[in-house]
Amino acid sequence: MLRAILDVNVLVSATLTPGGTPHRLLERWEEGAFEIVVSASLLGELERVLARPELAARTDSSSIDALVKALRSDAINVDDPPTERVVRRDAADDYLVALARAAGVQAIVTGDRHLLELDDLRPPALEPRAFLALVEKLDG
Repeated sequence: MLRAILDVNVLVSATLTPGGTPHRLLERWEEGAFEIVVSASLLGELERVLARPELAARTDSSSIDALVKALRSDAINVDDPPTERVVRRDAADDYLVALARAAGVQAIVTGDRHLLELDDLRPPALEPRAFLALVEKLDG
């Protein structure tokens, strides 16, 4: 089964824009079309970002709680692996690459240009729209 990491920016977008591509990805995950991998670092970052006042004012706290709970219970939880310097322009993204490699995912789904610009990144970074197209193609 297809396995991916959804970057925090994708998860936040899913909560802010119902009906958008990131939200549709979460729906497809809930339908069992692919697996999501998370770690304590990723979930912690998600909770910190969603708690920011400018985002908290734009989101429903119950839907945020439901998302975090679903990710904790239904996603594949992996221990945070050691990181190495891969993303030259943003070291904060190195943990996603390390997590992706440790978990054997096929893609890092992100809107982050620092990851998307890395042509030789393995596994590759894909924009949400490209990953949804892949999911739809494989789900056939």
